[in-house]
Amino acid sequence: MILDPPVLSGKTIRLEPLALSHAEALTAASAGSPALYQWSAVPVGRDAVLQYIQAAVALRDAGTAVPFVTVRISDGVVLGSTRFFDIERWPWPTGHPRHGREHPDACEIGYTWLTAPAIRSAANTEAKLLMLTHAFEVWGMLRVCLHTDARNKRSQAAIERIGGKFEGVLRAHRLAADFTPRDSFRYSIVAAEWPDAKQRLIERLRSN
Repeated sequence: MILDPPVLSGKTIRLEPLALSHAEALTAASAGSPALYQWSAVPVGRDAVLQYIQAAVALRDAGTAVPFVTVRISDGVVLGSTRFFDIERWPWPTGHPRHGREHPDACEIGYTWLTAPAIRSAANTEAKLLMLTHAFEVWGMLRVCLHTDARNKRSQAAIERIGGKFEGVLRAHRLAADFTPRDSFRYSIVAAEWPDAKQRLIERLRSN
């Protein structure tokens, strides 16, 4: 089932469904120093960006991802990208209250990257607030997962600050940005934890 991709709007950024029309803006956004993306697979150059968008849209059409571009509201500049992916619908038995649901039950948030000037802004915090609110309060999800490279201490700290619970290390889990087998730190937020995580995100936005 293909999910209708929403537009998620906050105070400083909005998340728009990723499309080929964003290719030029994303190419510009990823044109900074490669050192910024040491631990993240970020498309650099127009050809790589086009392949990135086409692959993301194919996953969206398969019903397993909802990719976005991150747009600064004040001037419409594209700051980067993020997405819901590995979207799961669990096989609830007939008669169960969740049987036949239109919306999914669990997913991961990832493929998140921002252009250099936005990295230490409120953009990522607000994007996570918008996405997690949509996941838990609109889709009624039971779990949202986040993974990060075991070497990426900054990302681990950021996930923990918003209430992500560490679940363990997945060894040789994915291909890393440096084309080595990546060990991943696995985190999750479940529905019962969302109110506390939401408050943390709101407080972080207020302090920015």
